[in-house]
Amino acid sequence: MTPKEQQRQSRVVWFEIPVWNFDRAIRFYETIFETKLNRQQFGPTELAIFTYDAPAIGGCLVPVQDFRPSVYASLYLNADPSLDAVLSRVAEAGGTVVQPRTELPPGMGCYATIQDSEGNSVGIHAVN
Repeated sequence: MTPKEQQRQSRVVWFEIPVWNFDRAIRFYETIFETKLNRQQFGPTELAIFTYDAPAIGGCLVPVQDFRPSVYASLYLNADPSLDAVLSRVAEAGGTVVQPRTELPPGMGCYATIQDSEGNSVGIHAVN
């Protein structure tokens, strides 16, 4: 099976996190995950894409003028190798830890919920 075919096995193929302040949101996610987002222009819209290697699922930040932040986590981002390390950077980056580290059943890892710099509730998950 090709990487593209493997990716398409997932119900999730792409995600977008709407943001009010594009630069602030980019700084927030780059800070907590210690990574760089890839800014790209798609038509009239600039996106900030999270790095990924196929067959992983990709996604981005997208500036939206009239959006309301989500208050329930329905999107979970990978915090490997350490959920605790990501959580330790949330407040300094302008966010809030809403639900602290929560252990899942054996072999499933752990998760937490944060509120990002734009008011979105986002879940983060790690295997350790």
